[in-house]
Amino acid sequence: MSRPPIRWWNSAALLAIVALVTTVVSVWRALKPDDPVNPADLAAVAIAASVATAAVVAWAKRRNTSANRPADVTKAADVLADLVRRQWQDEARNRLLDDPAPIPIRWQLTANGTVMSIPRLISTATEFTFAGRSDDIAALASDFRALTRRRLVITGGAGMGKTTLAIQLLLQLLSTRATDQTGAGEGEIVPVPVLLPVSGWDTGAHPRLQDWLTVRLVQDYPALVAPELGAGAAGALVSGGHILPVLDGLDEIPAPARAQVITALNASLTTRDQLILTSRRAEFTTAIHEVGRPLTATAVIVPQSLLSHTAADYLAACLPASPAQVWRQTLTALRSRTAPGLTQLAATPLGLWLIRTVYVTPGTDPASLTGPLGADADALRTHLLDHVIPAVIAARPPSTDPADHFRPRHRLDPDTTRRFLTYLAHAFPPATTRDITWWHIAHTTPHIRSTVGIALGFGLGIALGIVFGIIGTAFGSSYETASRIAARSAFGLALGLALGITFGLTSGLVRAKPWVNEKPGYADPRLRGRISLLFRSMKDALTFGLTIRLTIGIVSGLTLSFASLTLNVDLDSGISLRPGRINFFDLNFEFIFGFGLLVWLGITLASGLITWAEQPTLTSTSTPRSSWRADRALTLLRLVVAVLACGLVFGPLVGLDIATEIRTQHWDWEQLTILLMIWLAVGLTLGLGAGAVMGKHHAWLVCTIAVARLALQRRLPWRIMDFLDDAHRLGLLRAVGPVYQFRHAALHDHLAATAPSGEAS
Repeated sequence: MSRPPIRWWNSAALLAIVALVTTVVSVWRALKPDDPVNPADLAAVAIAASVATAAVVAWAKRRNTSANRPADVTKAADVLADLVRRQWQDEARNRLLDDPAPIPIRWQLTANGTVMSIPRLISTATEFTFAGRSDDIAALASDFRALTRRRLVITGGAGMGKTTLAIQLLLQLLSTRATDQTGAGEGEIVPVPVLLPVSGWDTGAHPRLQDWLTVRLVQDYPALVAPELGAGAAGALVSGGHILPVLDGLDEIPAPARAQVITALNASLTTRDQLILTSRRAEFTTAIHEVGRPLTATAVIVPQSLLSHTAADYLAACLPASPAQVWRQTLTALRSRTAPGLTQLAATPLGLWLIRTVYVTPGTDPASLTGPLGADADALRTHLLDHVIPAVIAARPPSTDPADHFRPRHRLDPDTTRRFLTYLAHAFPPATTRDITWWHIAHTTPHIRSTVGIALGFGLGIALGIVFGIIGTAFGSSYETASRIAARSAFGLALGLALGITFGLTSGLVRAKPWVNEKPGYADPRLRGRISLLFRSMKDALTFGLTIRLTIGIVSGLTLSFASLTLNVDLDSGISLRPGRINFFDLNFEFIFGFGLLVWLGITLASGLITWAEQPTLTSTSTPRSSWRADRALTLLRLVVAVLACGLVFGPLVGLDIATEIRTQHWDWEQLTILLMIWLAVGLTLGLGAGAVMGKHHAWLVCTIAVARLALQRRLPWRIMDFLDDAHRLGLLRAVGPVYQFRHAALHDHLAATAPSGEAS
C-alpha cells in the first residue's frame, strides 16, 4: 500500500513540542539553586505544557487525517461485489436453492394499481409487462434492467419465496456485472446489489437511506475500511450511486415503521438510485395507503400459487427415479387434488420445503400427507413445523469436514434444540424483530446490570486477592513462622477480595447499561499477510507517542517526583507533609524521564497493537460467527495489551518502591524473586482491571456473562455460537450479514406461539 508523504505539519508539531520543553527547562535552569520550587507554579507549568502539547498534536493529527488519499471507488466496488457474491453463493447452497432446481414460481405485475406509480414512470415500453419464473432468473433480471429506474418491490403471501427471489436476482446481477460494465454507456454506473434486512434501519436515527447504508456497509463488510481502499470508501460508494440496496422484509418491522420507511425511501431516492424491496402483500399495501403515495417509479410484482402438477413434479425430482409405493400414491393424490390440505400447502415454496425436509428422507413414511392431516392445510402445516427440527437433525449427522457446509459440527438433541430455539423465538419476538443478534441476547436476561456487576466484581476480587496474597507471602521473613506468613497471606487475600469485589461491583453497575447497548467491534489478530501492516502501525504509534504520550509521561513523572518530595510516606505513621522548602534540583530527573519513557513505550505499543488488529483486510466480511470472534479478539487483545502496558509501566515502579522501603540491605536472589513477583502481580491486576473496563466494545463480554446465566437456567447452551452455527448448517436458521434469522418466518412464528418448556427439567 502506498503511503502519503510526511507532511510539513508533522515536523512543525514535533518542533513545537521540543521548543516548549526546551523553554520550560531553560526557565527552570535560570532559577538559582537555592530558590525553592513553588508547588502552584510547578503545577501550572505542568498543566500548561500538557494542554499545549495536546492542542498541537491534535492539530497535527487533524491535518494528517485531511491528507489521507481519497477512496478508490472502482476498486472498492469490485471488492464489495466479490464479497457479496461469495457470501450469498454460500448462503444459497446452504438453503439448497438450486437442489435439485429452483422452485418454478411464476411472477407478474400486481393488478392493484393503487400501490404503483403510473406506468410511464416505471417503463418506457409501449406495453409494460414484467413476468417470468424463478427457474429462469436470467429473464427476470433482464426485465428488471429494462425498468426505467430499476426499482422493484417483490410482494406475496407468507412462504411464497420473496426472499429467495431477491437472492436469485442479486446473484444473477452480480454474475453479469462485468458484462454490464462493458456494455454500459459513458458515465453509466453498474451498482453492486447488497441485501440488507429492513429491520436494521432506524429512520429516526438515519432519515436518509444513504446514511444508514454507509453505516451498515461498514458493519457488514469491514473490508471497506481497509487502508488500501482509501478514506471513506463506503460513503463514496453510496453517495456515488454504486450500491443497489436489496431491502428484505418490510413486513417484519412494526406497522408504524413501515410507512416511515416508505416515506424515507421516497425522500432519499434520486433518479439514478435503484432499489429492490420485499414485503408481504397485505402489509405493503397498508403501508402505501397510509403514506398516501406509492414508491416512485417502482414496479410491484406478485407470485402465482404453484399448480398441483408443478408441485408434484418438483417433489418427484427430489426422489429416486423409482420412488416407493407410498410416495407414488402421495404424488398421485397431489396431482389429482384428492387431498385438499396437501394441495393447498404444496402450492407454496414454504409448504414444499416442509414436505421435502420432513419426509424426503430414507426411513420416513409420508402416509400422513394423504391421511386425515392431508384434508386440513393448517393442521398439516403445524404437524410439519413440529417435526422439522428432528427431521433435519436425523438427516444431517455431524461432520468435521470443512468442505461439508450442510452438516453440523456437533451432535444435537432434538428436544434440547427445540427448547433453545423456542427461547430465542420468544426472546426476539416476531412482532418486534426477525433478527437474532447475538449481542442483544443480554437484553433478554433479567437484571443484566447486576449480573455484569457481580461477574466483574468477583473476577477482579479474585485477581486482587491473589495479588495481595502473593505480596503477603513474598514479604514473609525466613525467620517468621509458617503460621504468621499464612496469616499475612490470608489477610492480603481477604483485603484483595474486598477491594476487588467493591470496585468490580461499582464499575459493573455503572458501566453495564451502556455496555449492553454496544455493538460488536472489529479485530483481526492473525499475523499471516499482515506483518508489514503491524510494523507500520507500531511505527506510527511510536512516532505519535514521541509527542503527546512522552510529554504526558514526563509530566506525570514530574508530578510523582514532586509528590515524593512533598509527602512523607511511612508504613507505620502513614502519610504526612515533609517540613521545609523544596529545591528544584532535588527532583529525581532519572525517575522523571524513566517514567516518561515507560509510559511512552507501554501505552504506544499497546495502542499500535490495537490499531493494527482493528485494520481489516480486503477479504474481511461480517458474519454472525466472525463478528462474535472479532469482538472476542478485541476484548482479549485489550486485556493482553493492558496487562503488558501496566506491567511495563507500573510493575517496576511499584515493585522497586516496595522492595526499597522494606528491604534495605543489598540485593540478593530472594529479593529479586520478590520484585519479580510484585512486578507480575501488580501488572496483571492493573492490566486486567483496565482492560476489562476500557474501550467501547464489550459485546462479547456482556454476551458471555448473559449466556452463562441463561445456560445455568437451561434456556441456552453454554457455547451459544457453536449452537447457532450448527442450526444454520442444518437449515433452521439463515444468515444475513452479522445476524441470524429463522429459515422461514413461519418457523419463527410457530415456535414463538409455543410455550417454553423444559427450562428447569
